[in-house]
Amino acid sequence: MVRMGVLALLWGSGFLWIKLALTGLSPAQVTVLRCVLGALVLLVLAWWARHRLPGLSDRPTWRRLVIAAFFCNTLPFALFSIGEQTVDSGVAGVLNATTPLWSTVIGLALGERFTGVRLAGLGLGFCGVVVIFAPWQQHGLASWGALALLAAAASYAVAFAYMGRHLVNRGDPLGMSAAQLLVATGLAAVGLPAGGLDWSRVTTGSLLAVGVLGIVATGLTFHLNNRLIATEGATAAATVGYLLPVVSVVLGAVVLGEEVGVRVIAGMGVVLAGVALTRQPAAVARKVRR
Repeated sequence: MVRMGVLALLWGSGFLWIKLALTGLSPAQVTVLRCVLGALVLLVLAWWARHRLPGLSDRPTWRRLVIAAFFCNTLPFALFSIGEQTVDSGVAGVLNATTPLWSTVIGLALGERFTGVRLAGLGLGFCGVVVIFAPWQQHGLASWGALALLAAAASYAVAFAYMGRHLVNRGDPLGMSAAQLLVATGLAAVGLPAGGLDWSRVTTGSLLAVGVLGIVATGLTFHLNNRLIATEGATAAATVGYLLPVVSVVLGAVVLGEEVGVRVIAGMGVVLAGVALTRQPAAVARKVRR
């Protein structure tokens, strides 16, 4: 329980650190530095554990890592930074919790069949998103920034589906993770000319924030999550996902003074209830036979 709480705190704080890093860095700069620092942490951990990166001659694995790095790291990291330019960090954490809903959508698109309980959870979860956005209100959260955050959560779902099919059990875990973040760094660097070449606004505070984001909330939390799965099982690790939005909302309110409205809290509750239903173990049915 303590380990889950620590992991949720470190992981959920990522949205706060993004917000603080953006005070002096552009989204492109935050993305690159986050990938670089996270990769360095995982490289050190892989070296310590004597886990090897894929060989340079293993081109099929590196091609798969490019796709995984884009959808699991570079794209969502950039989208979260873009979205948090205009959306509170707490709301970003709540919208990140929609990833399992997008995973269910992808499952449907791939031909999986689900029971009514899981489909009801999918509908309920997206109803919660509508409550959070409140498009019927003049001052609702419906904006390009919020859509970027939703797209980031959907990108994670695409990545998880792809990695589950093409990267599981293909090498040492830490070595593969370090390699993936190295590739993500290269992909992120390609986007620097679009908004990351001007470093004149950089402040000490923004550098410290992106440092914690990359080292602690990216590299270290990835390792801790893997350790939690190994020692306490995937169910315990999945439980952390329910705590992340709570952590992000609390930190945003306490540290940044973000206003926590009743609508956002209610929407978060509905989203998490929907996610809980989509994760019912008995809800997954057999694939459609063609």
